[in-house]
Amino acid sequence: MRKLSIRDLKLAEKRVFMRVDFNVPISNGKIRDDMRILQTLETLRFGLERGARLVLASHLGRPKGKPNPEFSLRPVAELLSDLLGRPVKFVNDCVGPEAESASLALKPGEVLLLENVRFHPEEEKNGEEFGKQLAKLCDGLYVNDAFGTAHRAHASVVAITKFVDQAAAGLLMERELKFLGDALERPVRPFVAVLGGAKISDKIEVVENLMKVADSMLIGGAMAYTFLKAKGMPVGASRVEEDKVELAGRLLDEARKRKFRLFLPVDHAVAPSLEQAAQMRVVEMDATPVGWVGLDIGPKTVAIFSDEIARARTVVWNGPMGVFEVEPFSWGTIAVARSLAAVTSTGVTSIVGGGDSMAALRKSGLVDRITHVSTGGGASLEFLAGRQLPGVIALTDKAGH
Repeated sequence: MRKLSIRDLKLAEKRVFMRVDFNVPISNGKIRDDMRILQTLETLRFGLERGARLVLASHLGRPKGKPNPEFSLRPVAELLSDLLGRPVKFVNDCVGPEAESASLALKPGEVLLLENVRFHPEEEKNGEEFGKQLAKLCDGLYVNDAFGTAHRAHASVVAITKFVDQAAAGLLMERELKFLGDALERPVRPFVAVLGGAKISDKIEVVENLMKVADSMLIGGAMAYTFLKAKGMPVGASRVEEDKVELAGRLLDEARKRKFRLFLPVDHAVAPSLEQAAQMRVVEMDATPVGWVGLDIGPKTVAIFSDEIARARTVVWNGPMGVFEVEPFSWGTIAVARSLAAVTSTGVTSIVGGGDSMAALRKSGLVDRITHVSTGGGASLEFLAGRQLPGVIALTDKAGH
């Protein structure tokens, strides 16, 4: 970690502005999935145990820059009170007199949650004046524990850091940077990358970057069909990004020239359409029926992928192998999740990123059997693509870095 950590800050009695990721699904005032809240509790408790006065800020949904009760963080304050075992104060804005007086009134070990920062259009514009107003709520100390928003140059992520004395990573952010950074910079080899999901266009840079650092790559999901079409394989009516076929072909050529181990599905589960799942059958890739859609990897592919994962000492997985939300097409994704869990139990480092991959892990009940589950879908993708994240760049460098 070249950046300051919350561990490096003198927190006692100080008002600390902490950017967290409480962007959780809420319906009728009830939180449907509290995983993101649970994942930042360690950082919150670390600050509270050291006598900090915590001012928490987050976005929720896309309220389009104006107040909208549907996107209020108030239900989060109620749940957080229960989880922390102490009252969490809440204010109806994130800047202005009410927020400022509430932050000044905090005592050591107390918590204030601000209303949704995206109720102000300046948040997404990275407005400097707005960042300055947010910074008034703390005593020069800023902590970012929201890895999921680190790829966005927004005011509560970047602009605010210009108006504080020290900007540090929270424990969750620190862990994300360590696991993802180690995988890219100093992986224990063999390093296997597993990529899936719908579109190659979302992951081109990830494929290109990981081909430089991984020892092998397994590609499933709908994005595999663009590569398979580039190879001249019959893909039926499977989803193909026609404008990316040439690029996929170039990547395959490069892999061949470099003798890079790149694996594509050899069989798959197909149906006339997603709605006609009952007619599903498994066929070899070269026997794909005309007009049928590939919706999951098949058992031969799972066996090949599992063998390759079994050779690994580091595995990074991003994106499902099929339409895992719809039965019976979750089989391939869950089989890959089981392979990851199995090697993790032998000491392999497994890292899973992306919302769909996390959802598949939860569905398979294997979250606790993976070394590190990344909280940031877009952020982890950009990191794996080798890009600098604005929210990380904005943090204060440690002395000597």
